Amino acid sequence: MSGLFVIAGLGNPGPRYSETRHNAGFWFLDELSQRHGITLREQSRLKSDIARAELFGQECLLLKPRTFMNHSGQAVRAVMDYFEVQSRHLLVVYDDLDLPVGTVRLKAGGGHGGHNGLRDIFQHWPNQDFLRIRIGIGHPGVKAEVTDYVLGRPTPSEEKQIRNAILEAITVLPEILGGQLAQAMKALHTQESGS
Repeated sequence: MSGLFVIAGLGNPGPRYSETRHNAGFWFLDELSQRHGITLREQSRLKSDIARAELFGQECLLLKPRTFMNHSGQAVRAVMDYFEVQSRHLLVVYDDLDLPVGTVRLKAGGGHGGHNGLRDIFQHWPNQDFLRIRIGIGHPGVKAEVTDYVLGRPTPSEEKQIRNAILEAITVLPEILGGQLAQAMKALHTQESGS
């Protein structure tokens, strides 16, 4: 795939939120950065921590919004406009209440599913055809408990499952960046059924 590819992990900045379920998108970028020796640096005018690097033969921009989750769209829009990136070259990684803990799904387009970070991106970015990696964090079972749940820490067992899902997602990144989405989706599904 030619052109710059933006990989945006969603979360809340600051140590208070770093270990919470809602920061699974940040965890994904942390793991990816660590594996490839990449350091993200704050770019205040783009409201983000960013790093530019070549991954699997594709020029990529890793992006962590410095805004809070509910304002993720401001940072994503700023970066997309500044680097003149097309919607099909955007991959957003985020936590998903609707998926069981440790499940990971890849999709292109679709709704925001009630996710506040995604909802804000929709408000700031006109084209919703971008790619998403959804990392399952499970659901507390009661709607009134959702906020405390996503802003709480997972149990050690849950965290291990979430981090394993992140590793699975990183494994198929070469296919995603290469435009082989069906292959990537099949690989994720097979890994889950085999585990």
